[in-house]
Amino acid sequence: MMIKALIFDFDGLILETEEPIYLAWQEIYQSYGCLLPLESWTSIIGTADYAFEPISELERQVGRQLDRQVLQTRQHQREAEMIMNRTAMPGVQDYLDDARRLGLSIGLASSSTCEWVTAHLERLGLVDYFDTIKGSDDVQRTKPDPQLFLAVLDDLKVGAEEAIVLEDSPNGVLAANRAGIYCVAVPNGMTRELQFDHADMQLESLADVPLEVLLAKIN
Repeated sequence: MMIKALIFDFDGLILETEEPIYLAWQEIYQSYGCLLPLESWTSIIGTADYAFEPISELERQVGRQLDRQVLQTRQHQREAEMIMNRTAMPGVQDYLDDARRLGLSIGLASSSTCEWVTAHLERLGLVDYFDTIKGSDDVQRTKPDPQLFLAVLDDLKVGAEEAIVLEDSPNGVLAANRAGIYCVAVPNGMTRELQFDHADMQLESLADVPLEVLLAKIN
């Protein structure tokens, strides 16, 4: 079966948002004399169904309740400052251009909200590449549940065997597995040390393997 569609994750795959989010929380923890280990944070990468909640953990470490609204505002402001300085990850623009040139449908499945994803895609000048965008507000359960990917397949009118997913997190790869879609893992600096044995293929970066070469290997 020939590949007809390419499905992108967003956070950590198109734009490195995961590191700024973590670093912003880490700064807050340090201001209280506490630690936020990377291994605690990586459990929630790629999902909105949090297994780890940073404010609750900070409250546990300091031994008292904190003003959650103040902490959230502080974290969001610092996170936004760092993310606004980021550009698209290496190879993303080439993959989008090549997918369009090759006549592939292009979808996006993110555990973040559509508003978050679309705003950043507009800033990066990439939003018009996508035939469909599905976020956490479109489904009942996010990754590692397959609902997001299944919703994208439905919109694009392609079968699972006709698509490729590009993912940077184990939760995202597992969701693609459960949807029956071939998945290429492209870990970033936050996820590189995690396990991706369940991915069908793994790349160091999209910039390392052109899309046509990737398609030739899969087909």
